[in-house]
Amino acid sequence: MLNRQRKTNNIEMTTESQKMQIANSKVSLRELIIIMREWKIYLFSKWVIILVFCLLGATLGLAYAFYKKPIYTAATTFVLEDGEKTGGLANLGSLASIAGIDIGGGGGVFQGDNIIELYKSRLMIQKALLTSVDVSGKPVLLIDQFIAINSLKSKWKQTDWSKVNFNSFNQPSVLKDSILREVVKNINENYLSVGKPDKKLSKIKVEVKCRDELFAKAFSEQLVAAVNDFYVKTKTKRSAGNVAVLQHKTDSVRAVMNGAIYAAVQVADATPNLNPTRQVQRAAPAQKAQFSAETNKAVLSEMVKNLEITKMTLLKETPLIQLIDTPTLPLEIEKTSKAKCAIITGVLFGVLAFIILIIRKIYLDAVR
Repeated sequence: MLNRQRKTNNIEMTTESQKMQIANSKVSLRELIIIMREWKIYLFSKWVIILVFCLLGATLGLAYAFYKKPIYTAATTFVLEDGEKTGGLANLGSLASIAGIDIGGGGGVFQGDNIIELYKSRLMIQKALLTSVDVSGKPVLLIDQFIAINSLKSKWKQTDWSKVNFNSFNQPSVLKDSILREVVKNINENYLSVGKPDKKLSKIKVEVKCRDELFAKAFSEQLVAAVNDFYVKTKTKRSAGNVAVLQHKTDSVRAVMNGAIYAAVQVADATPNLNPTRQVQRAAPAQKAQFSAETNKAVLSEMVKNLEITKMTLLKETPLIQLIDTPTLPLEIEKTSKAKCAIITGVLFGVLAFIILIIRKIYLDAVR
């Protein structure tokens, strides 16, 4: 009997606790609905404040879009085709080796897409910045034009600009180098972009974006010219040097051969009435000069052949850079959309108003 009574009491207690949990859950759900209704009423009651914030944000966005200067884009696209790579020219003959000339294939410094990184190097950007261009009929360095566009003299007030002269190329200056370093860094981060529109193609696109239209066009042209010229010269440096050495040696052998030919004739002219018993005075020098001329003729023919083969190697190794599109005035303009800017800033300020009102209500409720 006692066990049955205890079981009955336990069942009744369990039932009562479940009822209390259900009641508490109903109360919690009811309170949640009440709180959500209060928040809805509160936020709707502040619609004027939210509207004012939205209008204020839209006005500021519209003003920003109106006063922001347009961005000009100077785009240059070109196709790069590397020259034919040769591992060496074994058929040049032994004379090139005797002369100490290496006729191996050159231009292995850059391979493939490394020209893209070359555009971003400090050397190339600095070379383009130190180029003089015509602005309103006056020669102006691009670095000076960049400083004027960005008002760097007023921003970098601690810099002693009287000691800076970019026209003196041979005058080293730590201050000038530091300014160039900062300008190159700024251009790499905010002005210059280089890449391939399609990775499957060899087409490369160089874009320069700036608020000054003339600077964007001039800097793009000078940078492309400097990089492409440096790239071609570096790729063909060894072969071009071989051509120069072979050309010099070929001219030297030709000069020696011509001298020997003239020497043989001069011997005959020097002895017009030679005694028949004294033929040694004419025969020995003439034969010696003739032998020298024949020897140099054979050497010259081989060197000319080697020279022509080396020139063909140089032509094969010379990369082809064909410009497709170049920047022309007027440049493409990127303007900030006034409507888009007003909508975005208006929505952001509206969200900001919601957050401020929610924080304010939570704070007031906690204080109460």
